[in-house]
Amino acid sequence: MSYLEFRSKMVGFACFNINQVYAWHADFDRNNLTRWVKNGYLIKLRQGWYAFSEYKEKKDYSWYFANKMYAPSYISLYSALAFYGLIPEAVMQISSVSSLKTISFRNDFGEFTYRSVKDEIMFGYERKPLSDGRSIQVATPEKAIIDLLYLYPFYKSEKDMLDLRMDEDFLHDELNRERLLQYTTQIGNNALSARINMFIKTYEL
Repeated sequence: MSYLEFRSKMVGFACFNINQVYAWHADFDRNNLTRWVKNGYLIKLRQGWYAFSEYKEKKDYSWYFANKMYAPSYISLYSALAFYGLIPEAVMQISSVSSLKTISFRNDFGEFTYRSVKDEIMFGYERKPLSDGRSIQVATPEKAIIDLLYLYPFYKSEKDMLDLRMDEDFLHDELNRERLLQYTTQIGNNALSARINMFIKTYEL
């Protein structure tokens, strides 16, 4: 099989796994993928997952691949906070939350980390559109804060909360306090509730 034939069939997926390839062509020679990666046509995302190298030039596709190559998952934690401008630091890793095990991957699109949570905590995210009609799953600002304080319990004192250097204009003008409390109640974790209350007190929400 030629690369051009393969590309004409699969490029619309942007990224794909080997099972999708076999579903299309049961006799596909997997060695083709190794050769096409070596030639720079494809990029290996993780075991069994590949992306077309041209997508390196497309904005936000590393986030799209983060959703796809380890699912179910959604962008959250420091990445989502930076996405909304809630924290001042640029974030190099793409941080996600998943109901699968905690894991990380590194490839030509970046470094991807996934923190594991229970199935019942997999909520509070929205689809954000990309320019070509695809979308990415990103935590709401409220859920990104909750995920952070749930998964990183060392944030517990007023000083710890101030060390996050949250944008106070965003917190007071755009953050939905009722949603923050609703999500916290839905999780039903007393230690998390205490940290959220400290967060609210610290930033006078």
